[in-house]
Amino acid sequence: MSKSLLDQLPSIVAAGKRQAAVILESLEGRNRVTLQTRELVIPSKDTAMADLFRAARDDQASTPAALDHMNRLIYGDNLLAMAALLAGDETTPSLHARFDLIYIDPPFDSKADYRTKVALPGTTLDQKPNVLEQFAYSDTWAEGTASYLAMLAPRLVLMRELLNQTGCLAVHLDWHVSHYVKIVLDELFGRDSFLNEVIWRYGKMSNATRSFPKNHDVILVFCKSIDDHYFKPVKTADSEYKARFIRIVKDNKVYFGSARESDDKLILGRIKKVRTELGRELVDSDVLFDFDVEFKTQDDVFYDISIIKGNAAENLNFNTQKPEKLLERIIEALAPPEGLVGDFFCGSGTTGAVAERLNRRWLMSDLGKPAVMVTRKRLIDQEARPFLYQAIGDYHVEQARSTLGRSFRIGDLARVVLHLYGALPLPEEENAGGNLGQVPGHKILVMADSPSRLTTASTLRRAQQQRDTLMGGFDKVVVLGWNFAASIGQDITAMNDDRLEVLVIPPDLLDRLKKKGNVSKLAGDIRFSSLQYLQAHVASRKVVSDGEEIRVVLDNYVLLSPEAINLDESNRQALQKVMNAEPLALIEYWAVDPHYDGEVFRSVWQDYRGNTENDGDPLRVITEAAVRVPSHEGPRRVCVRAVDVFGFESEVLVDGVEVAT
Repeated sequence: MSKSLLDQLPSIVAAGKRQAAVILESLEGRNRVTLQTRELVIPSKDTAMADLFRAARDDQASTPAALDHMNRLIYGDNLLAMAALLAGDETTPSLHARFDLIYIDPPFDSKADYRTKVALPGTTLDQKPNVLEQFAYSDTWAEGTASYLAMLAPRLVLMRELLNQTGCLAVHLDWHVSHYVKIVLDELFGRDSFLNEVIWRYGKMSNATRSFPKNHDVILVFCKSIDDHYFKPVKTADSEYKARFIRIVKDNKVYFGSARESDDKLILGRIKKVRTELGRELVDSDVLFDFDVEFKTQDDVFYDISIIKGNAAENLNFNTQKPEKLLERIIEALAPPEGLVGDFFCGSGTTGAVAERLNRRWLMSDLGKPAVMVTRKRLIDQEARPFLYQAIGDYHVEQARSTLGRSFRIGDLARVVLHLYGALPLPEEENAGGNLGQVPGHKILVMADSPSRLTTASTLRRAQQQRDTLMGGFDKVVVLGWNFAASIGQDITAMNDDRLEVLVIPPDLLDRLKKKGNVSKLAGDIRFSSLQYLQAHVASRKVVSDGEEIRVVLDNYVLLSPEAINLDESNRQALQKVMNAEPLALIEYWAVDPHYDGEVFRSVWQDYRGNTENDGDPLRVITEAAVRVPSHEGPRRVCVRAVDVFGFESEVLVDGVEVAT
């Protein structure tokens, strides 16, 4: 007989603590998780932001070390993201005990449909999650609520490590798992650290006939120290409370005071005198009341905040999006001004958007590519302060350690990859790193690159050299890579070598290996896909009155392997039609760094689908940008980065751009 969930809870909590302990013990080691800064986003919404650019360049981004206090958006598994934040590195200090508030809204419906609709000209694609997201979701619900709690437990431990002594954690849940998560939090934080169970009664309509309609969520609030936590009471203009003061409504005007004394009245929002009843005695107060502000202290039941309506300005059509007013109330109560707010299941980015507006610093992460794309666009649209877009530096290395053991060797993993591609390792005397193989019966050399580094142009040149010199030479070399430099597509095009092929190792390979148990069961079931790339050029650079203007033009976008995207056949055919007719319609977002230093991409100009201020077309980006920047002596190195509707990134570098004479 299988154990009940209540019986499993102690072992789930214990396992979560052990997993977190292993991560915490490895923070000082050379194998600690790191973050890669992919972009310094300087929101401008297609306007000249010379002063902002100069400040970011000179004060914030002259060296990577100067970026550690900036707001951050991180793509990747939040367990790895938190490990990297706790570890810090040579450029950014550890954020241990630095957060004032962490709010999370983890997915809690095992039957949720995580598919994403991608609107393109003439069609709408129904895309399932990418492979990393799929396996994360399937792992989360493999054994129902038990595996969900097993996923959450170690993450909650790390969140506690990130909170400062006065900090609080707010966990947003519903009826599915809130009672179980409360027990886990009691164990991890201590029952005495429980601050509130907030009820958000959102007013959703329901036609339930066999039970009371489910009409609220639960937000569990735990603090690091019950005696020393930050909390600021929130005042609310509750309509029922205000109604006690209303005496007469006439001609659309509200009168206050007693019915006999109509001079004591509020007209269009002001009152000179308030008459309240203490016992049986009427007492006059000479205080001013504002009809819409601060009537009472908010209690732990929020019933004045509705779900986001379909026509609301803040509605991003993102599943599970929460209203900004809800996050305003939580952040104002639990995070001091200029405090640091975290959200590790950020979804559409509501936490960061509200924290930005309330003058709090923020840090958000999410495993879903659609989530980080929506969030980045939302913050740009909000004209947020400059922020960093980062990713897990050694994602596949961490996966390998989880699957093959912490002491795994890169060569062991390379042999697995070679086997799955159908190659046999070369003799040891020709194969010191263990990452080279040959396709049986063919003069084809195969190189399996390391997951701990980027596959770059220098990697490809090394592969070409080995193809031409090893064992008398080969007809062709195939490079299999995990992580690629954003410019790799441009590099491949520039090499113009039909005896060189570059393929992507499936990002879910290690998850699938873990589930199947051995390599043989995966043989013949693994597909290595091609890369995508962007084509763009700088049309002109000229001097203008306030600096320089650089005109950048997008020429083409090639998505080489639509089969690598999680689409069914009908959606794949619809995608192919768009690719053939209008490839640039696949661009979701693109940005320009007019003076790229090779270290930090400074995005001083951006356009994205949905930014209708540029061209009025919500389904297309503009394909030509006029970027205004401060003057610069000498040639420029212009970098263009683009993200397509599926989250794939590409980059073009244009060196030696001179001022037109």
